[in-house]
Amino acid sequence: MSTPTSDDVRAAAATLDGIAHRTPVLTSRTLDEETGCEILLKAENLQRAGAFKFRGAFTALTALPAGTPVVAFSSGNHAQAVALAARLLGRRATIVMPQDSPAAKLAATRGYGAEVVTYDRYTGNRVAIAERIATEQGAALVPPFDDPAIIAGQGTAALELFEQVGELDLLFVPCGGGGLLSGTLLSAGTLAPGCQVFGVEPEAGDDVRRSLAAGEPVQIEVPRTIADGAQTTRVGEQTFPIIRDQVSGILAASDEQLVAEMRFLAAYLKIIVEPTGCLGLAAAREHARDLAGFAGRPRVGVILSGGNIDLARFAELVA
Repeated sequence: MSTPTSDDVRAAAATLDGIAHRTPVLTSRTLDEETGCEILLKAENLQRAGAFKFRGAFTALTALPAGTPVVAFSSGNHAQAVALAARLLGRRATIVMPQDSPAAKLAATRGYGAEVVTYDRYTGNRVAIAERIATEQGAALVPPFDDPAIIAGQGTAALELFEQVGELDLLFVPCGGGGLLSGTLLSAGTLAPGCQVFGVEPEAGDDVRRSLAAGEPVQIEVPRTIADGAQTTRVGEQTFPIIRDQVSGILAASDEQLVAEMRFLAAYLKIIVEPTGCLGLAAAREHARDLAGFAGRPRVGVILSGGNIDLARFAELVA
């Protein structure tokens, strides 16, 4: 597959039909009153393996020849997604993960049957480690975001959202390497051309914002943030052009804002969302009213990208 298109997103949706969950859209009267908007939350924390990543992983693995072993590198959600997709498709999977990954993500990845190889995220090169293992095993490398099939699969979350709720004025999407954001842009471009789509990074990891300012992908140090799913150091070569050409803007959220949204979602909607999954909501709460640019009540979509967090860590953060 070459540069992905909205047709590829629709093809991925057909592949995922009956396999991935069609996750619900949640609302909160309290949230609407506080923001002056109609907020529609796409609950990908309720997706299989606990995050939107399953969509891209399953799409990518089905594109490979039957029986092909796979290797992936991930801080956790892509790891679990590839492990589960591999199990469903009868593939052997080896996942390279940071040694400080949340214990729940490490346990879940192993629980799906994958072999886990750990490394130090601040000193090790996960890509080099994964490439070496793939060469040794004759396996296919399944990257976390910089792959056409991955991008197409991730775009099905927004495709579903537009099918479920219709037109939106604004849509806020968590952004690490850009797979979810670029896939969302492909869906919005055809299904909701009037919708402004904003990517949201952690304040400490603004590589996409810097890349857009520079006109090319920019490398940063590993960000120090609780949003472990967005601790990327460089936007993807394939995701960057899509984001550059179509995104309405890139926003940022602090760790303190993420904790506040985790607490809100647990208290009012009774759901557990990991820090990275709250990036879009944090930005929507702060910016949606102003960004809408009109006096009425804007319809605002938010993708809650995942819910994989240790319960002890969750309790510590929201206490």
